[in-house]
Amino acid sequence: MPAQFLLNITIALLWTLLMDEDAFYIPTFLTGYLIGIGILFLMHRFFGTKFYLLRVYSAVKLLLIFISELSQSSLLIMKQILSPKLKIKPGIFTYEHSMEGDYELTTLALLLTLTPGSVVMEVSPDGKIFYIHAMDIESSRDSVLKSIKVFEKAIMEVTRN
Repeated sequence: MPAQFLLNITIALLWTLLMDEDAFYIPTFLTGYLIGIGILFLMHRFFGTKFYLLRVYSAVKLLLIFISELSQSSLLIMKQILSPKLKIKPGIFTYEHSMEGDYELTTLALLLTLTPGSVVMEVSPDGKIFYIHAMDIESSRDSVLKSIKVFEKAIMEVTRN
């Protein structure tokens, strides 16, 4: 991915230099960048990896998924806190994930911890099981599991070829 991006920037700079203008103009550079995207898209199979803009798209999609999950869970937590009587039942449950490598595992754990109402308390020694604390085990367990599955899929899109 970094090689494709650097090659795209190089194509854009060469385009800017070959246009023989008296100054550096951003529209000329952007035109070269777009031409570089087209060239790299046609030749990306020779790099042995996915086209780099697909990975950028996946990363932006992961960010938007996180913002959506954060908003939904924040509203749920506010609803529970502002209710006259707290009818919550905190609890701990386990989840066996399908992440590979420390980067994916850490990303998933942090995204879950940043989402209100659930905290990854511990990871098993083999790294395959999360111990998750939920604020209300009865109502939020299913939503946390749904969030985990969505996060897992989005993380795998970003990190795997």
